[in-house]
Amino acid sequence: MSASAPVPADVALGDLGALLLDAGVSVTDVRGTLERVREVTAPRTDLTFAVFPEHVFVSRPGVPGATTIAAGSGPGLTFRQTAHASQLARRLESGQVALDQVPDHVARIRALQRRHPALQMALGGALLAAGLAVLFRCPWWAVLLALFVGALVATIAIVTERVRAASAIVPFVASLISTLIVGVVAAGLDFGAVPLFAVCAPVALLVPGALITNALLELTSADIVTGASRLVYGLIVLAFMAAGIYLGAALTGLSVDPASAALVGETSLVTGHSGWESVPPLAWSWIGVVVLAIGIGLSFGSGFRLTIATVIVMSCTYGALMLLSPFTGSTIATGVTAGLLFIAARVLERVTLAVPATVSFQPAFLLLVPGTVGLVALASFDATALAAAPMIFISLCIGTKVGALIADALRITRPVPVTTATGSIHVIR
Repeated sequence: MSASAPVPADVALGDLGALLLDAGVSVTDVRGTLERVREVTAPRTDLTFAVFPEHVFVSRPGVPGATTIAAGSGPGLTFRQTAHASQLARRLESGQVALDQVPDHVARIRALQRRHPALQMALGGALLAAGLAVLFRCPWWAVLLALFVGALVATIAIVTERVRAASAIVPFVASLISTLIVGVVAAGLDFGAVPLFAVCAPVALLVPGALITNALLELTSADIVTGASRLVYGLIVLAFMAAGIYLGAALTGLSVDPASAALVGETSLVTGHSGWESVPPLAWSWIGVVVLAIGIGLSFGSGFRLTIATVIVMSCTYGALMLLSPFTGSTIATGVTAGLLFIAARVLERVTLAVPATVSFQPAFLLLVPGTVGLVALASFDATALAAAPMIFISLCIGTKVGALIADALRITRPVPVTTATGSIHVIR
């Protein structure tokens, strides 16, 4: 867009909102960002915003028909693109970037490409599954099997990601295939009952943890329609995954060991046998966290620097859960950890724009806390687990909200003006 043709504020803000939606930001946070950006970049322009999961409506009150509609592109952004999107929003809030520059920045962010995406996602799925299996101290045979099946599940997701009609059935098919493989191997080698995460770890890549988390945040922010629709869809995906696991278990005669760990705070209680049925030492769980973080980085296109940040954040999250769970129980520990993690992510974002809170917060939030809890509850068909899952979700939501309140009260989230701004976005590698 040339300098002689200024971009209307409603168009620029609509493009920004659509970009943030594709980055996985909740509609509540998108609307708040757009309002703050308008106050800084177009204070004399009266605009209102209505944000939905895939569309942003920017209206001029009192002007009939003056509504601009911006739609997301569909496929979600990589974590690297998400970091750039968050950077752009922060620079707009601090007055470093003008609205006229938004379309060019948005186009540049959407054009960022990751190298060998299929290979990265397959390798990431393998490491993610193996990392979870080590973290939850599954036997060594289950760790090696998770490495293979995780890559297979990621490959299935890659092949079907561009077929919109297949998106609803992929969780069921992938979970069924994964459970069939685990069940056949366990039966063939006569391992008996298998740990829960030997079944859940290979399909953890498909768990809609971020979707359900955003739904809970939106519901508590009075975005009822959006939050309810996200929550229902997320629960349907979890139900499809649980159905695939249940069918695969029924076909192979697979049974789940009731003494296996279902939550991070329970891993210290796991015991094993000898040989391939022995479990990794508890200290190896830290290695599992690192492998898990690297797998997430590869699966979601983080890049080197953001992956390092993910390793650090997830290690701190794991440490907090292990420290608090024996004293407070897993439910309260989840909420406290979520609050502390949220504040830490905001502080990290304020210190350096290279690690936005969206990117540092989501990975640990995605798998260590909310996503696997719901899948575990459904897959185990255990009444206690099913009753505990909603309480953990509520604790998670309350902890995040309290963390956000503290961050706002301490003015951690306030943009920091930089007088040497050039309006450019530096590439994160």
